[in-house]
Amino acid sequence: MSLGERLTEFAHTVDRKISWHRLPLPLSAPLLIFMRHRLRSANLFDVGKPGGLTVPEPNGSSEPAYLTSRTWDGTYNDLDDPLMGSTGSRFGRNVPLEHTFPEQEPRLSTPSVRKISRDLMTRDSFIPATTLNVLAAAWIQFEVHDWFSHGPNDLNEPYEIALNEGDDWPENPMIIRRTPRDTSCDPNGAQTWCTGDTHWWDSSQVYGRDKEFAEKARTGEGGRLRIEADGTLPEALEEDLDYTDVPGTMWHGLYALHVLFSMEHNAIADRIRGEHPTWSDQQLYDKARLINSALIAKIHTLDWTPSITASPTLRLAMRGNWWGLAGEWMHKRVGRISKSEVISGIPGSPTDHHGTPYSLTEEFVAVYRMHPLIPDEFEFRSMDDKVLADLTFPELNALHARERVGDLTMQNTLYSMGTSHPGAITLHNYPRFLQHFDRPDGFQMDLAAIDILRSRERGVPRYAKFRELFHMKPVTSFEQITPNKQWQDEIREVYDNDIDAVDLQVGLLAEPFPKGFGFSDTAFRVFILMASRRLKSDRFFTTDYTPEVYTQAGLDWVAGNDMRSVLLRHFPQLERALEGVQNPFAPWARTGSRSPMSAQRAAVASGE
Repeated sequence: MSLGERLTEFAHTVDRKISWHRLPLPLSAPLLIFMRHRLRSANLFDVGKPGGLTVPEPNGSSEPAYLTSRTWDGTYNDLDDPLMGSTGSRFGRNVPLEHTFPEQEPRLSTPSVRKISRDLMTRDSFIPATTLNVLAAAWIQFEVHDWFSHGPNDLNEPYEIALNEGDDWPENPMIIRRTPRDTSCDPNGAQTWCTGDTHWWDSSQVYGRDKEFAEKARTGEGGRLRIEADGTLPEALEEDLDYTDVPGTMWHGLYALHVLFSMEHNAIADRIRGEHPTWSDQQLYDKARLINSALIAKIHTLDWTPSITASPTLRLAMRGNWWGLAGEWMHKRVGRISKSEVISGIPGSPTDHHGTPYSLTEEFVAVYRMHPLIPDEFEFRSMDDKVLADLTFPELNALHARERVGDLTMQNTLYSMGTSHPGAITLHNYPRFLQHFDRPDGFQMDLAAIDILRSRERGVPRYAKFRELFHMKPVTSFEQITPNKQWQDEIREVYDNDIDAVDLQVGLLAEPFPKGFGFSDTAFRVFILMASRRLKSDRFFTTDYTPEVYTQAGLDWVAGNDMRSVLLRHFPQLERALEGVQNPFAPWARTGSRSPMSAQRAAVASGE
């Protein structure tokens, strides 16, 4: 056994006995590095390629555009395997394939997903996440729309969920549509599912998942995206959208971020045009997209993640992911001093798939189900802190999002989100409107029940087995899931005293979180593996993160900006609200008065 293998095994032993987050920073930080090494070697599994995918032909140029720009379908990111991570490719797995077979009846419906929704998820009263703002809730959905899509629901042979007596659902049985299946998978092997988006961190939520939308979003001049005079996106972009898929989950917070980063794209395009006045519209668009996508990835790494994992260890780890141990100061003045991602960060380091072709995974999808972050009701205020409107989520979603943001203005929408709390990611805090949600296409659904069923349907292991396969301390009793006595009794009753039957989502919401965290340590195991992998496998974040590909102005733009600068570039009126707030995903100051609450929020945000 090599020294690295011995250290990795030692880190695993220490973590199981003590838990990494209970250790002081000098010990916990290196422990995470070795934990990630173990996960990279033991928790990446290839499921192959689906039938029917073909490599698009290059454009015939001696220097094809895909060498220095992202393609709309994600092809040619890996030049040796052009289909890797592209639209239509399969979701991979983080657990051995023999543990990924979809559950069958009667286990598929036991216990009832509707009973779990009603008895364990229902928000009796709103539990706020007091160290975050609603912008943080909008941000993660904004990112998820770039990463995860299984395509429109399969309308054939839906699941029928029998209802218990006293259930107020309008129809018995409840209907839940299936995930569309990959019909080309091995009939004797585990079921596979394909992505409706690319697997790359390429901001497809802004730029579109197909060529038609991408073209419709552009002005055709200067590489810019279309934005209306009132600061909203063109109404034409909403034409012919499939509301059974991602567009059906649009809401004002998500819409505001789409507008904000469309504006940022245009600012970048203008900057690059100033450097390269002879470049074509296509060249400017491609470069601005590349730079904007990298900035979004940086914001997620250095702003959003430290806001929801507010511990010294994770702040150091996330900065290490981007800048390395050498740090930001060294990076900006000297550049990379090593090829090592540990020393000089992942951006600009060599690409590495760690022995497994890159894809996002079904396990990664499962742990990113964070719907309790969303409040049921929203108070909108003007910059002088006067109440403009009190609206419920159904009044702000899908077809209403553009209209509401246009009426309220972008700056008031952002200010209202920045000064309001999202929900805590726990049991008994699921948005009530999502338990009986009328989709824009007229279909009624209980999203809490669907969250549970999706993991069963896609063969994501249940909670106890999931922890075992991620090398965590075993769970053999309900007391080990949660210290909350009431929750212990409720979970035990729902699952008929069967600890192995507890669903992953229930365990993730029930277990106590590491200090400063907004989600569970079990979910975190997937994050430390996959969050760095989506950077490390992408040549535009690694070997091609260079001035030749990005331009020096582009690299400087990414290095010199963050969420705060993006907000203030486009809405300088927000400066007072962000005064004293170090992280824009923490609560902002109320600008109408410097109330004790405003001061308290600013202190929390600055870590005092």
